[in-house]
Amino acid sequence: MEKIKLARITPEHSLNVLSQLEVSRLAKVSDAKLYDNFRRCALAVLNTGQETDNTSEILESYKDFSIGVIAQERGIKLEIHNAPASAFVDGEMIKGIKEHLFAVLRDLVYIDNELKENRDIDFNTSAGITNGVFHIIRNAGVLKHNNEVNLIVCWGGHSIGETEYQYTKKVGYELGLRGLDICTGCGPGAMKGPMKGATIAHAKQRRAGRYLGITEPGIIAAESPNPIVNQLVIMPDIEKRLEAFVRTGHGIVVFPGGAGTAEEILYILGILLNPENEQLPFPLVFTGPATAQAYFQQIHEFIGATLGPKAQSLYKIIIDDPAAVARYMKEKMADVQAFRRQAQDAYYFNWILEVADDFQHPFRPTHDNMRQLQLHRQQAPHDLAANLRKAFSGIVDGNVKEHGIRAVAEKGPYEISGEKDVIGPLDALLRSFVAQKRMKIPTQEYVPCYRIVN
Repeated sequence: MEKIKLARITPEHSLNVLSQLEVSRLAKVSDAKLYDNFRRCALAVLNTGQETDNTSEILESYKDFSIGVIAQERGIKLEIHNAPASAFVDGEMIKGIKEHLFAVLRDLVYIDNELKENRDIDFNTSAGITNGVFHIIRNAGVLKHNNEVNLIVCWGGHSIGETEYQYTKKVGYELGLRGLDICTGCGPGAMKGPMKGATIAHAKQRRAGRYLGITEPGIIAAESPNPIVNQLVIMPDIEKRLEAFVRTGHGIVVFPGGAGTAEEILYILGILLNPENEQLPFPLVFTGPATAQAYFQQIHEFIGATLGPKAQSLYKIIIDDPAAVARYMKEKMADVQAFRRQAQDAYYFNWILEVADDFQHPFRPTHDNMRQLQLHRQQAPHDLAANLRKAFSGIVDGNVKEHGIRAVAEKGPYEISGEKDVIGPLDALLRSFVAQKRMKIPTQEYVPCYRIVN
């Protein structure tokens, strides 16, 4: 595995005009937990394009990798040892990767230093969490105070086949032709495809496209940012990442995926099922090529069996028609804009959306927490959606995150139990994901990190 023994880099666009106080703050990554987070995220950025989603495997392959922040009178510099050679061309780091590297530093240090000192941001309250999400995004320079309502969030699996990947590119192309920008989880597969397609369309329309990628430290190594992303934001955890998607985006397109995509679907359905959000327009489309029709039919049946017909009415399924997806989204942007104007809500951040506590506070996927999930229908549909989301979040944790991989190796698979009418459809859906090789990048036979217990 080829590595670059030593590289020193300075920022070109962001972080290049700093006060001495800001330099001092950015240089303070000596705290063990903060440095470990920074090192892991930086390695993920440098390792973009590699065909693996096993975080532990990546960290083991580059256990001699290190990165340090050097404070200078005129700003900062990064000193990197034993970085993946694929991040360099003729000895120079690729500019997009360099930008992502400094975005990691910017966000992690901002979250660890400035947000903790801000008395107006209390991550123990719902309003405080939303305020924190806003501050992180604003600090990253993502929020644009203009009249554009055109940011489409694209969700889908990082482990998808070539047919589905090509379809995501076609949808991105059609969205781009209609002046719509793209936001994804920033990784490979269904996160890269729409951006790649939109890049060509934006070039044809002579438009400077916006490709926003939102990630978090636990998932970034498994889903390294793809180089098309021109705005990268690192959120503190998966829940704040998901809230950032729904507050900054104006509509969502969901492509085929695995456990992570199911988690995202349940997250947005749980929010839209909340009676407080009943009148709020939020276009949601499930789409894929003709080969994905059975996949979405199974998703649709699972939602009907667990959350009911009202949940099924919140989205539109469009199969094998990229132009129809783009036209639908373009048409619905007018509804979103009219609603925001009438409600006097910002176009760039959806303040009026109600996100309940259960969708905001981090879920820790321990064996005990997974075993105790309330998976029954004697609760409101949006509460059941919240608990089902946690089940899928735990499976993602066990599949690709370092913490989960280690916990499952030590204690065995997570156990998931619940009411028969909920756990039965859940088991069927998970089995189909395994059979279709949607759980992980299929380099080897998948060994489930969970066990369904009746």
